[in-house]
This record gives sequence, C-alpha cells and structure tokens, in this order.
Amino acid sequence: MFDGFFQLYPWAETMLWSLGVVLLAGIADSLTKRYLLRAITRVVKRTQFTWDDVILRQKVFNRLANVAPAVVIYYGVPLIPGIPEGVDLLVQRLAMGFMVLVIVLAADRFLTALNDIYASRPDAKSRPIKGYLQIVKIVLYIVAAIVVISTLMGQRPTLILGGFGAMTAVLLLVFRDTILSLVASVQITQYDMIAVGDWIEMPKYGADGDVVDIALHTVTIQNWDRTITTIPTHKLIEDSFKNWRGMRLAGGRRIKRSFQLDMNTLRFLTAEEIEKLGRWELLREYIRSKLEEIEAYNRAKDSGETEEGAEPNVIPYRRRLTNVGTLRAYIVSYLRQHPGIHKDMILMVRQLQPGPEGVPMEVYAFTNDTNWVTYEGIQADIFDHILATIPEFGLRAFQSPSGRDLEALRKPVRSPQA
Repeated sequence: MFDGFFQLYPWAETMLWSLGVVLLAGIADSLTKRYLLRAITRVVKRTQFTWDDVILRQKVFNRLANVAPAVVIYYGVPLIPGIPEGVDLLVQRLAMGFMVLVIVLAADRFLTALNDIYASRPDAKSRPIKGYLQIVKIVLYIVAAIVVISTLMGQRPTLILGGFGAMTAVLLLVFRDTILSLVASVQITQYDMIAVGDWIEMPKYGADGDVVDIALHTVTIQNWDRTITTIPTHKLIEDSFKNWRGMRLAGGRRIKRSFQLDMNTLRFLTAEEIEKLGRWELLREYIRSKLEEIEAYNRAKDSGETEEGAEPNVIPYRRRLTNVGTLRAYIVSYLRQHPGIHKDMILMVRQLQPGPEGVPMEVYAFTNDTNWVTYEGIQADIFDHILATIPEFGLRAFQSPSGRDLEALRKPVRSPQA
C-alpha cells in the first residue's frame, strides 16, 4: 500500500525520511544530554580528583554533546530517497562545518579549564600561562575557519592556505598587536617582570594598584581608588613601570619623610638642659658617652699649647652639645626601640640642605609591615611623637605664617599705662 502511495507521491517518501532523520537527530541529542552527560557528571563528582570538576564546570562535555545530532544528520542525509541532487552534499557540508565549530568551542572551554587548573598551583601567579593559551585559541579558530570554509566550498584546505599566503602582509598588519603581545608575554613570563597580585605603578597610563589579570593583549590593574586600568601587554615592555613586589618580599617598607626646624632655635644646650635630658632613658647612654668624649677633647685642648691670641672658652676652641644634635640622637634611639621598625634594614636621621624654610631633618627607616594601612599608621605615630617632642630640646618646627599670624601682627600693642 505504501509502495503504491510513494510511487504516486515520491515527495511524500522524501519528506517522511527527512522527518525520520530529524527525529533521530533529536533523539540522539536528548539521549546524549539526558543520560550520557548525567552519567559523566556522576562519575566526575565521585572521583577524588579536582581537575575533572573544573572541566565539568567549564561545560566542556556539554559542548561536545552537540556533536551527536550533527553526526546523525551527516550520515542520515545520504539515505533519504529522492532528495534533490546536491542538497544532500550541501547538508553534509553544513553538518561537518557545525561539528568542527562545536569541537573548537569545546577545545576553547577545555583550554579555559586548563588555565583554571594551573591557576590553583602556588607558582601560577609568577608564571601565568593565560597568554599562551589565548595564542593556542587563536590558532585553533584560524584552523577551524580554514577547515569550515574549505568544507563548504568542497576544496582542500591546502588551496585555502595558498590563498592566505598571498595575504601575509595583510595578516601581519591585522594581527600586529597580537604578535607584539605574544612577544611581550614571553618576555614578561621569562624574566618574571610582573605577576598577578603585584602592585605596580605606571603613571603614563594612570595605573597604580594591584595586577588582577594578565592576558595576551592586556594587563588589568585595579587601582587603589577601585577603578580598573587596562594596559596593552606590549606597552609593559616598551615603557617603564615600577613594581613594588621587591618591597613586599623584603618585608620592609621605607619611611623617607622630613620635617623643618626653625634655624633661629638651633643652639648649644645649657647645663640644666643636659641634666634634664640625661635622665631620659633613650638619651642617658648617648649623653654620658658624648660628655666623656667632649670632656676628653676639651681636656686635651686645655693641656696643650694654646695658639697665640686664642681664648680657651671661645667657640670653636671648645666643644659643646647642641640641641639639634641631641634631637637627632634621640630620634635614632626612639626608632631603634620602636616595635614597628625593621631592625635589619638601614636606619638613619640626617640633616638636609638648609633653605628658606629652615633646616630639614629627614627620617630614613623601614617598617617591618608592608601593609599600606599599617605602614601609614606606624609612620604617623612616629612623626606625631617627634613633632610633639621637638620643643623639649628648645627647638621649634618651622611653619609658614598663616592668616592668623599676619592678623596678630596687625593688632596694635596696648601700652601698660593704658
């Protein structure tokens, strides 16, 4: 009965077979995703490995499952009777191109999973592979494009590649940034210039913060104001930048700050001031040893022959303690016993070149905590103490006159008789 019907209506047989192939493709898709994927998921979750969980999370198997209906269509279309000539070949080519595309997308997901697996290693931050994997992805997509085009055109891939050979100059121009970024990525990794988590400064691009991602084309930096800056990877090779990783690894962060002293307050200490400061725990040993040194020097001067016309009690014939030198010694002693100062790194207090704003006194030391907030707290505490202690030495910190100072000068001085 059906044979006679199909002889009268051959298109009906073609439609029926076509629907059958489509139905089989749908069944293959449903069985693959409903049963095969679930079985794979259960097996992966039961294993003790973690890398397979990452592959599952990236949905690599979900992408591969889309190949099943395309395979059914590819092998089922030639079996359809009465299909117009050339249509079956076109459908097969489309199915093959779809399979190639699905496999490449699954490979893309697999490479992403591979990067996630590698990122869990302790040395991943210093030697990232994300840039290399992106290069592999680009190559895969280029190969897939060539294969798909050659499949749809019914030509060999070598003929397509021959055509691309004539476009080499154009490709170099198009992929210029990619090539530069690839070279830069190799150099950055080889010489360990930056890693995820490094604090870098690159003022030219407004970057000042932590590196959060290193990709093929860009390096992403989260600035301290929580903004995001992206810098082309090859610019890190072309331009200079500052990496604070060395400070973090050394375990000490530098304090390099100065305050100004009023030059009119610099003088020698009186005997009463020496006695008072000598009772300070941080100055007791310094003043004792310094007085012994000065006394020995002056005694030697007194016992020697005095030059003609020289007065033994006139400076610079005799040495005496100064308030600024004693302050400097006090700050050094204070820093050496401070719990926030790194004891194994350089520590000094020095005078800088005097100028219109007085005599600069610079503190140069390193904290033993590189955390920004802790560092600023230690530095502030030190200078709070120093500025509050300056008057104890008969010194005064220099400060430019304010509006109130100028206003006070303009007020008339009242006579005592008034």
